[in-house]
Amino acid sequence: MSLFCPTCANMLLIGTDDRGLYKWACSTCPYEFPIAKQMTTRVKLTRKDVDDIMGGDDAWKNVDKTAIACPKCDNPEAFFMQLQIRSADEPMTTFYRCTERTCGHQWREG
Repeated sequence: MSLFCPTCANMLLIGTDDRGLYKWACSTCPYEFPIAKQMTTRVKLTRKDVDDIMGGDDAWKNVDKTAIACPKCDNPEAFFMQLQIRSADEPMTTFYRCTERTCGHQWREG
């Protein structure tokens, strides 16, 4: 929170007087305003909703299987799909999902 001087419109700074009490003080003119109580303002920020760029569970409905071991459970098969997530001159990124229902680990390559 910033306050401005009513006489010269400069921003007020927090300082102390000769008794050690806090005050708002202008750095260009002699204006001072004593701080009698604590001044706080709290603003609760709301998070914005994030879209699932992978398409959620629907993205994995019609994908193929390949013979690659899951790094978490060593299951020998995984579903895979490829997406272009970087610029067009970069290679596609391959995403994998373990076929074992109890595992379901997801990882990517490239």
